[in-house]
Amino acid sequence: MKQFSHIENPLSRIKDNLNSTGLSHLKPVSLSPSQHRKASLSHIKAQAAMDEADGLAEMIDAPCSNGVDQKRPKAIMSGEHLDVEAYASLYSGRTKILRLIFIAEHCGNPVTQIEAVRMAYDELKKGENTQLLREVAEKINGNLGPEYGVDYAWIHSVERRAEQRKEKLENELSGYKTNMIKESIRMGYNDFGDFHYARGLLGDAFKNYVRTRDYCTTSKHIIQMCLNVILVSIETGQFMHVTNYVNKAEQTPELQDPIITAKLKCAAGLAHLEAKKYKPAARKFLETGPELGNNYTEVIAPQDVATYGGLCALACFDRTELKNKVIDNINFRNFLELVPEVRELIHDFYASRYASCLEYLENLKPNLLLDIHLYDHVETLYEQIRHKAIIQYTLPFISVDLRTMASAFKTTVAGLEKELEALITDNQIQARIDSHNKILYARHADQRNATFQRVLQTGVEFDRDVRAMLLRANLVKHEYIQRNSRKN
Repeated sequence: MKQFSHIENPLSRIKDNLNSTGLSHLKPVSLSPSQHRKASLSHIKAQAAMDEADGLAEMIDAPCSNGVDQKRPKAIMSGEHLDVEAYASLYSGRTKILRLIFIAEHCGNPVTQIEAVRMAYDELKKGENTQLLREVAEKINGNLGPEYGVDYAWIHSVERRAEQRKEKLENELSGYKTNMIKESIRMGYNDFGDFHYARGLLGDAFKNYVRTRDYCTTSKHIIQMCLNVILVSIETGQFMHVTNYVNKAEQTPELQDPIITAKLKCAAGLAHLEAKKYKPAARKFLETGPELGNNYTEVIAPQDVATYGGLCALACFDRTELKNKVIDNINFRNFLELVPEVRELIHDFYASRYASCLEYLENLKPNLLLDIHLYDHVETLYEQIRHKAIIQYTLPFISVDLRTMASAFKTTVAGLEKELEALITDNQIQARIDSHNKILYARHADQRNATFQRVLQTGVEFDRDVRAMLLRANLVKHEYIQRNSRKN
């Protein structure tokens, strides 16, 4: 279990300072648990500020400006721009806890780390997942005082109540099966699924939700079953099940609720994103209706729809699609208003303001790398967006000064040359580079030669058609044709 061993206890630091200054004879003041936690957070914030002042803070891992891998120390995410409390308020349920834990494990800022695990601990105390509480308490490792340790009394109380509820559910389900009441059996399995989900037993929850399928009698029941299975499958990372049950729900008759439709679009988008199918993912997120609102916070926030959809669209759509399906999309515009940075970078990209667009992307990158669904795709999406920007920049010109282009993309001429070389090799740019004069020349087709080739091809096709017509005429003339026999 990963622990934040680098976050030391401030009381031990104080004790060492007293010994070194000859003040060890002074008696320490006893602190309450809440005072202990405040002292811990104050010390962590002060230490982070000192580190930043001394130049010890790590730089954010920015993409290589020249598009090639260079050996350099791996940067640690600072997380300084992430408001953990505001971010966590966008979500609910288990995904809120998992996102907080993910931030704590991938963020290099001690203040953000300890704040994330503290909020995750507080959220877990509201539920019944005792195992995950133990894990979070181990991560805290006593840095927030005894108030945030393993609460064995609470754990025993929750597990005792859970055993009693499990026994009650088993007795009820057994009675339903005896009476052979399909609706009651369905509700029994559904209650069991909810019980296991609350306890963090996702495998058992999945099995019970799937078992309700045989007892569904209406379209509403089928859709509820699909949504439950989709929820568990997303959290377990089984996105193949997500795709299957989204299709099953969409094929269900009487699917008219726009909120449910929006939920299914988001789930399908996440499945495509996980499979690195960015264009289908962008289409699903763009098709999500504004009715989604805050009705699916147990999986995704409306801000995520704008971010995921916007970045995937930038990476895969051409200018026409970007204009018609993103910028002029009234429904998606409502989501973009929630994330002004994504809205502005899309408009900058379409307007060929690439320097501003790339600057927005760099500012967004620290927070995107702390997103539980997007972190594994950030580098790929950024690379594709940058390559598209370079291609679109060179497309209208016969020749381009590499110095001017390097200035527009905020990189060096040598780095830009290497990026252009890779794109030319991949046949994405039809051009050649004058390395001496630092000019890129577009390699346009010879229009004169192309015209002659089309004329010759037309002549060949005309000769073939005329010969075929003459052959048919001669066959008809000499009656070498098969006639349909008439029946008397």
